[in-house]
Amino acid sequence: STGTVEGVFSHMRRAIIFANGQMEALPPAISELFPGDVIIAANGGTLHCKKLGIMPEVIIGDFDSLATEDITSFRAAGVELIQYSSHKDETDLELALQLALDRNLNRVFILGAMGARWDMTIANVLLAAQDKFSAMDIRLLDGSQELSILRGEGKVDIQGRQGDSLSLIPIHGDAIGVSTYGLEYSLKDEKLYFGSPRGVSNVILADHAQLSIREGVLLVCLMKRQNN
Repeated sequence: STGTVEGVFSHMRRAIIFANGQMEALPPAISELFPGDVIIAANGGTLHCKKLGIMPEVIIGDFDSLATEDITSFRAAGVELIQYSSHKDETDLELALQLALDRNLNRVFILGAMGARWDMTIANVLLAAQDKFSAMDIRLLDGSQELSILRGEGKVDIQGRQGDSLSLIPIHGDAIGVSTYGLEYSLKDEKLYFGSPRGVSNVILADHAQLSIREGVLLVCLMKRQNN
């Protein structure tokens, strides 16, 4: 088990998006890249790719974080460069997600989306919950932590390990009809109120747990134990 949240998207091609937040190394859930992976760098996320020795397939954004020589080097290497004006409504990460959606890459891992700035961290998490991305399996990875979205009439299997922490946070009003299986504190068709921390810091009892929700939107936060 890799400790990830698995759904119906398991066998789809993956888009790996590098954003411009804090990141020191590839997270355990993306410990290796596969030939079919599409690497997308959102503007300053290109610097993470450069540091890790990863060649992106696409760089998208306003390029305000990139040196001219880097742009020239990536262009010469055959990287697709999609540049926008700095006076735009979308963040660079939103442009990268839209690109993945347009190219039918519905299984998306976002790296470097958290840390550094709280405003961008919160915006990036809520971005993944936008209705226009509802058909996508989007996961934000930060070290041993993984964030994903579970929407109304949804059900998901959690492939973690005993002792891993799991938090369920309503982010679009109340979450109604929430049920869990395999967690220390179980829920059976219950309501989690928006703004209430009741769903924070639950614990996985074995290597398998399940979640379902009837209405609303949940932020699902899986935190793997260190040194498991």
